[in-house]
Amino acid sequence: KMGNAESNAYQNHLSRFLPEEQSDIDGLFDTLSGSSGSAGAKNAKAVKKTVTLAALQARQCAHTREPLPEPMTARLYNGMKSIDLPGKSSGLSEQIAKEQFVIFMSNLLKGNADEKISIIMRMIAKTGGPLKGKQIQEFTEDLITSVVHVLSYRKELKGWSLENTRDSSSGVKALASELLSELKLPDGTKPVGSQLLETNFDQSAIEDWVYRVPQISVFLSVVIRQGLHVLHSLPDQTNDILNLVPHCKGIKGRGLASLFDIPAIIYINSHLPAELQHKWQLLFSSRLHGESFSQLCAHIVNKGPCIVILRDLDGFLFGGFASHSWEVKPQFQGDNRCFLFSVFPTLAVYTYTGYNDHYMYLNHGQQTMPNGLGMGGQHGYFGLWIDSDYGKGHSKAKPRCTTYNSPQLSAKEDFTLDAMEVWAVGDAPESAGRKGKKSILDVDPEAQALLEMTGKSRQSEGLREPVEEDEDED
Repeated sequence: KMGNAESNAYQNHLSRFLPEEQSDIDGLFDTLSGSSGSAGAKNAKAVKKTVTLAALQARQCAHTREPLPEPMTARLYNGMKSIDLPGKSSGLSEQIAKEQFVIFMSNLLKGNADEKISIIMRMIAKTGGPLKGKQIQEFTEDLITSVVHVLSYRKELKGWSLENTRDSSSGVKALASELLSELKLPDGTKPVGSQLLETNFDQSAIEDWVYRVPQISVFLSVVIRQGLHVLHSLPDQTNDILNLVPHCKGIKGRGLASLFDIPAIIYINSHLPAELQHKWQLLFSSRLHGESFSQLCAHIVNKGPCIVILRDLDGFLFGGFASHSWEVKPQFQGDNRCFLFSVFPTLAVYTYTGYNDHYMYLNHGQQTMPNGLGMGGQHGYFGLWIDSDYGKGHSKAKPRCTTYNSPQLSAKEDFTLDAMEVWAVGDAPESAGRKGKKSILDVDPEAQALLEMTGKSRQSEGLREPVEEDEDED
């Protein structure tokens, strides 16, 4: 009788996978359990195949560098072990049966919050039961670290790399604490800071959190697919994973590290309109194009929706998403999809309040109106402002910016700019296509010949913007 109940549950879970997914999962289990092919099948009756923690770790170490950091491998193992099979005190066994393995995969990759939760509880702490905020924090940091590590290991960062972005370690902590800020107690309160770390959360609180914070499920799916290298070659049906990291254009080969780190890119990208999440292209960097407001305008006007990020002299990183092409004009522009954000010391996104329509503003060379780039608030009192006298800016919010409900984003209300980048997101608008792309070198071959005679051709070539088509990174 028990055997039947067991095989029914197992079959139900197996039926969630397409045939080619099933064979992928079978193959992984066979590899991990050390059996292969028909010989394994013949002996299956005599020796039931199982997987041990050592086998999971060995799979990780079979490569020169582990696809998954060791703590995450142990957490996956505890999650598999936590699955109780009918008629078996499976929690006590150190070995994982095929049924447990398949149910684990099915619940985490195809299940709802309810099905995921008991596994996630055991991945957070072997004992299960109410969990301290600190344990949830450690799990979340391990999870984000593993996502960054495995995407880098599998070369799935789509043109980003650990070399051309800011160090990810502070980004991991910042993203974890942003996700943890959604943890609520049954009475609806959200503990913060050190209080959060000492608070006990029961299963229903954690289930509510996993349900409301989709990143947890998406990250677990990435860790399983890419870390265990299962189902990775089959297209995922969800855009969450498809556009987890946008394709990066325009930074390759320029010896530049972006102001963004990988966790911040993943987080900010998830807040963009869905149709803009597939690609980011560097339009302007103060370190490449110089510290000049007219250079900034020349590179960002009429280029479609953009992300602006800047660093002040105190090291604070913050910026905004502009939903429309920037235009130089004395009126506010944009719409309610615009937002402001902070990357360091905290990671957060601030969306529009409905209070006014002062989304974005860009003006230059006018006598009567403020000249500069601004988002949110009002003239002289922006949530984010860069003065046309390049290098100065302000972030005024007493106590909050009216348009976006953002706090002061810079360390000091009036700040000095240290570095700035602007990224176009999504596909470039038609008007920004090939028009005006010709260099003097293309128009006037004589000029090029002259330059070559004087040995100057290479510098001029270096001034060109890299042509996007040469940038296929994969």
